Amino acid sequence: MKKFDILTPIGVLVGIIALLFAVFTNEGLNMVVFFVQITAFLIVFGGLMAAILVNFSTEDLKLLPRVLKEGFQNDQHDLRELIDTFVDLSTKARREGLLALEAGIEDVEDPFIRKGVLLSVDGIEPDIIKDIMMAEVVAMEERHKRGRMLIQKAGEYAPAWGMIGTLIGLVLMLQSLDDPTTLGPNMAVALLTTLYGTILANLFFLPLASKLESKTEQEVFVKQVIVEGVIGVQSGQNPKILEEKLSAFVRREQKDKEELEDSEGLANEA
Repeated sequence: MKKFDILTPIGVLVGIIALLFAVFTNEGLNMVVFFVQITAFLIVFGGLMAAILVNFSTEDLKLLPRVLKEGFQNDQHDLRELIDTFVDLSTKARREGLLALEAGIEDVEDPFIRKGVLLSVDGIEPDIIKDIMMAEVVAMEERHKRGRMLIQKAGEYAPAWGMIGTLIGLVLMLQSLDDPTTLGPNMAVALLTTLYGTILANLFFLPLASKLESKTEQEVFVKQVIVEGVIGVQSGQNPKILEEKLSAFVRREQKDKEELEDSEGLANEA
């Protein structure tokens, strides 16, 4: 289940507010307005769009709206509920046979689970079922990687175009040394383009790409649990044994979270 992830817009908003507050507390509202430079913004944004168009194909660019949408959504995975689903399927398969699973499989929401169970009902060997399902997982990772690459490259290009804008501003400034009135505006373009590019990269693009990568890793993990569950049902494993086997994934995930929290705690203490 996908839900809107409120933390993403809140994080971006907090970053913007922090920057504006830092400027406002030192120089006031007039200085905040000074940081809005249309020329600098056009250089960074226009150059960034041009680089993206050169780097990617039309098919890749069509993925951008979906990728951005994914960045503002949070996938809800209840592993315990998933395990219970496979325990029920295993119990039914042992009592009534694998063919009995086909009747109620439409009630299962996850299409990946349905596909695995239907492969099992068709009498396909466990190794082949695992190969088929893992091939789909690999294909999913590649699709996510293609979409995530758009955001990652934008995070790389934004600071570079900021530096290009800085060079343009410095050239304009050097050409107008005889006119002191132009030094300020040209210097503003030179510095603000670097600022804009750095903010875009480090406040939005790179954190979003990292989040998408984490979501992919989580989805791959869940699909691995599903594959193991399908194989357990197909091979006729005892429901209790299957539950214990799949519960190991839950314990592993919990252990990983605890280790991450411990490492973050040590970093904060340092």
